[in-house]
Amino acid sequence: MKETIKLGHSPDSDDAFMFYAIAQGKISTDDFDFVHVIEDIETLNKRALSKELEVTAISIHAYTKVFQDYALLSCGASIGDKYGPMVVAQSPMAVKDLKDKTIAIPGEMTTAYLTLRLLERDFKAIVYPFNQIMEAVQSGKVDAGLIIHEGQLLYKQLGLHLVVDLGEWWYETEHLPLPLGANAIRRDLGEDKIRRIGGILKESIQYALDHREDGLDYAMKYAGDMERRLADQFVGMYVNDYTLDFGDKGREGVKRLLKKGYEEGVIEKDVTPEFY
Repeated sequence: MKETIKLGHSPDSDDAFMFYAIAQGKISTDDFDFVHVIEDIETLNKRALSKELEVTAISIHAYTKVFQDYALLSCGASIGDKYGPMVVAQSPMAVKDLKDKTIAIPGEMTTAYLTLRLLERDFKAIVYPFNQIMEAVQSGKVDAGLIIHEGQLLYKQLGLHLVVDLGEWWYETEHLPLPLGANAIRRDLGEDKIRRIGGILKESIQYALDHREDGLDYAMKYAGDMERRLADQFVGMYVNDYTLDFGDKGREGVKRLLKKGYEEGVIEKDVTPEFY
């Protein structure tokens, strides 16, 4: 009998693309039966606190709260190289004007929120589901919104204005890509299973990259209102060589982000990430 592995990931097109081969039986899953648990990233972050899932997408920020129970897999990362989460507003606004503003955020454990706190400490954060943030900005419920996922490509269509691209800001500041999320795996599975499962996930990512059109067909189910051209662009942003392996720059980006978060008092613990 195969061992059940609960695999948590977000309901967006890049994660769907990444795990297309597993979900559709395109590759062997060895002795494991993967059960897909699809939740928004902040819900997955919270579930990781109670160790509910064997493997889960997790914000790099949230990893600092669960590192004793989870390790990071070298594959499956979402990394922004000179791009990333964005702050948008209803009318043009300068970065300095974010001070003391009310900003909608997709969750306090998201890397987007951590990065924004490194840029500006003094603002009032209100948590919204990630897919409701742009509407909150449009309707004037908040002064600005911190958008992730497909919102990064759709905000202009809604007449919103970019205040800052946090991935661009991070690169200008640190000369490193911004690591947003990763796949975390429970340490209690043991090193052998961790490496075997990691190998399956990497094979799934490679399969999707090698069969891009088929992978996109599947991913479109999770693309919301996005047309295929934009979905293809979005998948390209967050499923690429960094996703197959963090690489030296990706690993350094994680270490620097966590170190700076700790030094600035945004993160409570000084965590050295461990990759499998």
